[in-house]
Amino acid sequence: MDNLVRVGMADLKVAKYPGILTTLGLGSCVGIALFDPSSRIGGLAHIMLPSSKQVKNNTNKAKFADTAIVQLLEEMLSIGAKKNNIIAKLAGGAQMFSFSQTSDIVRIGDRNAAASREVLQSLSIPIVAEDTGGNFGRTIELYTENGILVVKTIGHGIRRL
Repeated sequence: MDNLVRVGMADLKVAKYPGILTTLGLGSCVGIALFDPSSRIGGLAHIMLPSSKQVKNNTNKAKFADTAIVQLLEEMLSIGAKKNNIIAKLAGGAQMFSFSQTSDIVRIGDRNAAASREVLQSLSIPIVAEDTGGNFGRTIELYTENGILVVKTIGHGIRRL
């Protein structure tokens, strides 16, 4: 599939139809898929941390929910997406390890998902589907043809959002 656009960890990319954006191995990381159905432009970010505000060296905007979503939106708009049409889908944010204490560091998956929701809400981008939480990893594919987000999990099958 030569129209496959790979998004790495702490990375983000945009694509027009017939592009398919994919990212592998979402554990506590969250995949944020944005889609404009009218222009068939999609964007995908693979964020690792909720906020860039606590980090001194935050040159990689794709690493954090607060900066990645804004950059993803800007890149989509720059190639023809319209903000009022954009919808969001989220996947990931798993609790990959079980610990007896529930410190914030342990709950990074929950915090990544919550931060992603907050940023999208602040930008007035509706979240239309979500597959977050649990204790298993996910691989996702965003199809710019129709905005379907395919979520593949080991032991939990495939979901289409």
